[in-house]
Amino acid sequence: MSTSPTFRDLPMRAPAIAANTAARAEAYRADIDGLRAVAVLAVVFFHAFPRAVPGGFIGVDVFFVISGFLITSILLRAQAEGRFSYRDFYARRVRRIFPALLLVLAAVLAFGWWVLLDDEFRTLGRQAGGGAFFVANLVFWREAGYFDAAAELKPLLHLWSLGIEEQFYLLWPVLIALSWRRRWPLLRVLWLVAIASFAINVLGIHSHRGASFYSPLSRAWELAAGGIVACLQLRPGRAPPAGWRAHLLSLAGAALIALGLATVRADKAFPGGWALLPVAGAACCIAAGGGGVLNRRLLSNRVLVWIGLLSYPLYLWHWPVLSFLRIVLPREPHELTGLAASVRVAALAASLLLAAATHGWLERRLRARAGGATVRWLGAGMVLVALAGCAVQAGLPARLHGPALQRMADAAADRDYHDGPTTGELGPFVTYRIGEGAHKVLLIGDSHVMQYAPRAAALAQRAPGRMASSYFTVFLACPPIPGVFARQGIECGARRDEGLRMALEGPFETVLVGACWNCYFTETLGLPMGFDLREGEAAYPIERREGEARALAALEGLLAALVQRGKKVYLLLDNPGGSGFDPARMLEGSRLGSLRVSREVTAPQPLSQAALNDQLLRIAAASGAKAIDVTRRMCRGGRCDRTLPDGSPAFIDEQHLRPAFTRAHADWLDEVLLRGPPP
Repeated sequence: MSTSPTFRDLPMRAPAIAANTAARAEAYRADIDGLRAVAVLAVVFFHAFPRAVPGGFIGVDVFFVISGFLITSILLRAQAEGRFSYRDFYARRVRRIFPALLLVLAAVLAFGWWVLLDDEFRTLGRQAGGGAFFVANLVFWREAGYFDAAAELKPLLHLWSLGIEEQFYLLWPVLIALSWRRRWPLLRVLWLVAIASFAINVLGIHSHRGASFYSPLSRAWELAAGGIVACLQLRPGRAPPAGWRAHLLSLAGAALIALGLATVRADKAFPGGWALLPVAGAACCIAAGGGGVLNRRLLSNRVLVWIGLLSYPLYLWHWPVLSFLRIVLPREPHELTGLAASVRVAALAASLLLAAATHGWLERRLRARAGGATVRWLGAGMVLVALAGCAVQAGLPARLHGPALQRMADAAADRDYHDGPTTGELGPFVTYRIGEGAHKVLLIGDSHVMQYAPRAAALAQRAPGRMASSYFTVFLACPPIPGVFARQGIECGARRDEGLRMALEGPFETVLVGACWNCYFTETLGLPMGFDLREGEAAYPIERREGEARALAALEGLLAALVQRGKKVYLLLDNPGGSGFDPARMLEGSRLGSLRVSREVTAPQPLSQAALNDQLLRIAAASGAKAIDVTRRMCRGGRCDRTLPDGSPAFIDEQHLRPAFTRAHADWLDEVLLRGPPP
């Protein structure tokens, strides 16, 4: 008989073959729990010590492959034995996933009520609801953006991966069952799914990076890879790898995972092609079987197996613990690495204890209960948690409440820079237009230009007859300087250069060039990817003196070229920034006790920013451009405004002005946007 990988043949063959297939799928493999441990430890240590384990986030991709392998094996075994039932499958998933998740969601909501401000608590409610409904990946996909809150301030951010797995659990049994009934060649079907998903991932990684990261369509290939391994191992007549083949697969898998840990970085275009390293590595380790040399000697180690058994609750607990530490210690620098190493070690120890307690006292007991009542109670509990999240999102107040704290909460929620502009296209890229005047203005730069869109929108409403047609063409974390490129991670060069070409050749009478100059040329707001000025084959880091001089000369050349084209040219200097302007620094006291808002309305301007402003003023004068010095309006005697007149923050973070501030007070931009005398 044929050994076609349809698997429809399995129950039609000799009963011994079906029984053998079921036995092989059923057999416990300690090495897979060891691989789980490697995956969760990579993620946990990446979150706690990102500089020590910068590629540790690929552990999530290893988890995806393991899940795909195990779930496909379970489904094929059930089909081979003729006992597959959607009800039984999902009941097992509920008993496996709900207990620990319910406990963590309830604990996070309760602790969040105690330590968060109202806007933070509402955001947590939305994320908790997304986690309970297993759509957290879609929630965070919608929230993703340059002006979004820092990742370490989202206690439930890690649930995005659980959302993808649960969406996989909903669709995968249907695909397997349909292939089984229709006698489709299942292995080919899984390969088609994997190839299509990988293509979506690779094609969208630069243009739709958030979608490629969070969408189940661009992640399905990782789970399908585990399913392909399961199909190959369970094909009738196929013996598991042994001897040198098993050892080679084991070593190759470990090498690929190690290479991923060593080379993949968060600022690369991930997942993209980079995810092939952990996915192929995990697939090789699983395919090696328990007899592979590293599977047997390393992954089957008792300590790793024990951690692997705790991997799910450990993954659930560790990030909320680290995130809440960052939230309740606002005086620390804004990244988790600002927390003392001893504090982070203690957080990981607490997470491990919580995971062990959750596994021993909750998970094991509830999984052992096979009755339908347990599943119904767990389902009801998840619905209640989801409803609680919705109630919080709808406005259930947190403990920390009061007029001053409410102003802080309102400021934190004031992040919509795109309310007012019309989205359109200018050349080959998206731009934002405000106003309908005959005079055309191009504002080109990064997010420090986009932050003024609310001012333009307010002027367009207040004086529509004088408002120019203003086009905001911005490239986030990308300096508007010819020849300056990020070393890795962002793809701004070609789009930025096209924008500069439009500034030079387009139908614009006025061009404004602005950016977070303090980010690129001072250490006060440095960006992690690093930038070089490239001239031919040579690259000059702009954080060094020669590179900085060459980059500033290139900026001067751009301004001069625009002036020579007969355009009115403005150089927008940067607003002050630094940790002193971060709204979190305005909170005094303890979130665990009582909070109050500081009455200090100014913060010191870093000296390096003042020196850079002097350089930019000279560049503007030499090129014939007019400089707009924001600090002359915001700063006096070396100190700069950090609040609005009502005492609420003027910034949304340590560098971006909030819309309420630019809308009402950024009048230094009016001469660029308005034409003609006031009525």
